[in-house]
Amino acid sequence: MRHFLLLCLMLLGMSASAQIRGTEITVTVTPDHKDWTYKTGEKVNFTVSVLRSGTLVDNAEITYDLGPEMYPTEHKDLTLKTGQATISGKLTKPGFLRLKATAHVGGKDYEGMCTAAVSPEQLKPFAEKPADFDAFWAKALEEARWTALEPTFEFLPERSTPKVNTYHVSFQNDRWGRRVYGILNVPTMPGKYPALLRVPGAGVRPYGGDQWTAAKGVIVLEIGIHGIPVTKEQAYYDQLFTAALADYWTHGLNDRNKNYYKHVVTGAVRANDLIAALGHEANPMGSQVEWDGKNLAVTGSSQGGFLSLAVAGLDKRVSCYGAVHAAMCDHVASLHKVACGWPHYWYNNENPDPREVSEGAYYDGVNFARCITCPGWFSFGYNDDVVPPTTAWATYNTVTAPKEIRPYQLTGHFWYQEQWDEWQAWLLKHLGVNE
Repeated sequence: MRHFLLLCLMLLGMSASAQIRGTEITVTVTPDHKDWTYKTGEKVNFTVSVLRSGTLVDNAEITYDLGPEMYPTEHKDLTLKTGQATISGKLTKPGFLRLKATAHVGGKDYEGMCTAAVSPEQLKPFAEKPADFDAFWAKALEEARWTALEPTFEFLPERSTPKVNTYHVSFQNDRWGRRVYGILNVPTMPGKYPALLRVPGAGVRPYGGDQWTAAKGVIVLEIGIHGIPVTKEQAYYDQLFTAALADYWTHGLNDRNKNYYKHVVTGAVRANDLIAALGHEANPMGSQVEWDGKNLAVTGSSQGGFLSLAVAGLDKRVSCYGAVHAAMCDHVASLHKVACGWPHYWYNNENPDPREVSEGAYYDGVNFARCITCPGWFSFGYNDDVVPPTTAWATYNTVTAPKEIRPYQLTGHFWYQEQWDEWQAWLLKHLGVNE
């Protein structure tokens, strides 16, 4: 019996710790330039390797697509006798050349990809800024501010620490009753602090706040965009995402005044209004914490990257921003057979609604980027097939204010730990915070 119990405990321990991680078969695609960067007209040599447990697979069968990202021009089947081959291509104009290889091994498919930059510093967006773009957004913000913030603060003791007080907050946006919800983290010690607004990627989800940054002496407000509390269980948000908020990014696309992102953008700017009001007309639990009045950052990734560009472009209180694989940039690029930003509104659509195209320009990250006057940090991956690096580079090239760019070429629509660390360090530095 004793041996039986020991065996059961061992099996339970194994089941608790064992995990499925990765695959025995991997496909790697690497360029012959270490920085993944080439000049127009220069040959790009990709090495494709099919490996089993890190060693080459003889006679590996692959299918590959080669060409500008999102628009491959070459589709072929190939047998790699030694498990490895070189496939070459080039671009005659600035852009990104992508090779996607799929190996067929043991009845299963395994994919690898590499995307080479070709004179990316010369990329220009196709988006054109409407003549009344600035006036439209100035009016939208003015009208939104006719509605008082009337903030609420719910203290969350379970998310607070000796250094950080955490609140579930809400405030009115562009009309009475339409609220923005978020998580506010503030230092417990009274004083004036720099502030950081975190804006979200696409989807519907709860938010946890940012106690780590707040503990360093920063006011941090992380917001949702859907006008619903952000502290419920994930199942609540999943139900909304498949029903009332399904495909919300397409709502009102043919009317700039009914576009879903109109109240999203105004709400994000009004989040800065709440930050500015702290310690004055907005005092959570009698807090004596205030914004320092000069250091204010906004940051996010994907949809949050777009919102970072929008807030930095519209709100001159913003002193710096970080935009990571920013979505919603250069929507009309696909009408020129060039990679366009998520959500790829007219990709493979040869006859889009002209009204959607013209009205969509008011919600193109490129046009907000043209308004930015403060320093910014851009980062993205070349293997991103959600937010194409073509749009990321073209948007970066559009910005005339001080800026930095840090591609992490191998990443897709995600980031590495090193990338995250660099991102946060840049923000803290520009907020005047010593790590």
